[in-house]
Amino acid sequence: MKEFFDNVLRYPRYFISFTLGVFFSVFQWLRPVLKNPVAVVALLGILASGLVFVTLTLRAMLGLTA
Repeated sequence: MKEFFDNVLRYPRYFISFTLGVFFSVFQWLRPVLKNPVAVVALLGILASGLVFVTLTLRAMLGLTA
């Protein structure tokens, strides 16, 4: 039974390291883009519009009203 719990405790560490690795890779990829102010504004616009899209889609799917 101890081996089972040792194995289960490995998954949170794996998840954290995987998530940090993904964020690090994306940041390294975006670093040259972030030096251009126009690209930063465009990136922020894309992120904001994506968030609004997901929010409105979930509200419509779940039948929530404002």
